[in-house]
Amino acid sequence: MTATVFQILGGLALFLLAMEMMTNGLKSAAGHQLRHMLGHWTRSPLRGFGAGVLITGIVQSSSAVTVATIGFVNAGLLSLSHSLGVVFGANVGTTMTGWLVSFVGFGFKIEAFAMPLLAAGVALKLLARSQRNQSLGEALAGFALFFLGLSVLKDSLGQLTVGLDSAEFLGQAIALPLFVLFGFLATVLTQSSSAALAIILSAAASSLLSLEDAAAAVIGANLGTTSTAAIAVLKATANARRLALGHVMFNLVTGAIAILILPLMLWLIAWLTDWLDLDTNAALSLAIFHTLFNLLGAAIMLPLLKPFARILGRMFRSKEEDNAEPRFLDDTLINTPELAVGAVDQEMKRLIGLTRGLLRACLDREDLAPEKIRATMEAAQSLNSAITEYISRLRAEKMLPATVDTLTLSIRTCRYLAEATELAPALLRLRQSGKLVQTAPLKGEMDTYTNLLRELVASEVGLPEIFGETEKIYHILKSRMLAMIVKRELPSVVGERTLDDLSSVRRLCDQWTKSLDWRPSSELLNGDSQAESSVNRT
Repeated sequence: MTATVFQILGGLALFLLAMEMMTNGLKSAAGHQLRHMLGHWTRSPLRGFGAGVLITGIVQSSSAVTVATIGFVNAGLLSLSHSLGVVFGANVGTTMTGWLVSFVGFGFKIEAFAMPLLAAGVALKLLARSQRNQSLGEALAGFALFFLGLSVLKDSLGQLTVGLDSAEFLGQAIALPLFVLFGFLATVLTQSSSAALAIILSAAASSLLSLEDAAAAVIGANLGTTSTAAIAVLKATANARRLALGHVMFNLVTGAIAILILPLMLWLIAWLTDWLDLDTNAALSLAIFHTLFNLLGAAIMLPLLKPFARILGRMFRSKEEDNAEPRFLDDTLINTPELAVGAVDQEMKRLIGLTRGLLRACLDREDLAPEKIRATMEAAQSLNSAITEYISRLRAEKMLPATVDTLTLSIRTCRYLAEATELAPALLRLRQSGKLVQTAPLKGEMDTYTNLLRELVASEVGLPEIFGETEKIYHILKSRMLAMIVKRELPSVVGERTLDDLSSVRRLCDQWTKSLDWRPSSELLNGDSQAESSVNRT
């Protein structure tokens, strides 16, 4: 008994090693093409689904595809709805393991072809000159070890079948939930649904598990594959966490449906294999079952993907995402521009405050990494675009001249603030690279410049005198830095980079100062009214 347990563990270890070699080898050999497929073939949810199926079938790892998709979502390269399509497809693609096991693993003597395949893979890995061919050799060796590990599992599990009936041992009433739990834990512990499926299919082929119990374990393994995504998003963006939750919910829905109609599906599989005159075995039936219930889940969820993405979009909302959403722009005011102006005013105040907060963080927070301001920058840009787009939709033919002037000022200010937001990283870089150039000739001017920038950002109105002072210090810093580069007191690379940032910050100051000329419509209209009254009195 002890020897059998060690055989099972050894077979599992061999299988896990094989899966890692196959996945790593194939990803390295076709990495660029796979990234291209994932980045460019996912421009609609349906295409994303197809890409998920294909890439997972190639690399034999739904976890790798899911984690890569989370990375794309984190970087903002994939939308939530498109990435959900990829994850749904990855679930279907992972069923390829079951087909490999059922068609090749139990059809003939494995060692007859696995050993020559292993020798060829190792030879290619050792002798090939190009990295791509070496990776292909690694994948080929992994493919051979995949079936050797499967052979060990099948033989060792077969030794446990004598006199053991799982239904009698556990009792049918509690067998299904326990086997679902077994499949789930097997996947979580091995971090590989393929390894869990290999154990389950081997146990079923060895008659250790009945077909119904093994099917329940397959459902559990399908649920367990979500654990990798859950771990991967612990410190990820809100959108990545939504994707992981979508993955979990999809697997829960497909698993629940599969459990509810399990007897019907097993009957359908038996009828299909009989109708197609297939040489049936438990592994083949389970492969068909695994594919069918994942396809069924995809068929149910894909038409609902957009509303599903909208529901997920309301979860895990960050402060930046809340700030990016307009709060006052009401579509019912589109036909009455005079009323819409007030809503635009409220959003403009929020946008100016959001941009001011971004610039203050760049000036005041020590050791702030550039990626830390990305979310705030995106929020400001999103709100800016929403205001601009809303103004463009207002009914121009119904606008009074004063309303036109007010909205023109708002849209012009949006342009100033958009450029100031884009240049914020230069402000951050200038402060950080400024530490490198704070030698005796520059330290005083750099400190003065930073203090002037703080005063300018904090001001509620445009202060031409402060902006004029920043211009004077800018020219002094530029002149002295160029002289230091000529004298080799400052490395040219550092100096050139700092001068570029200094020039960008000068532009930022100009745009921010112009944006502070914005006034709410109430102030502008009151000013006009007062001017008219004074003219009438005279």
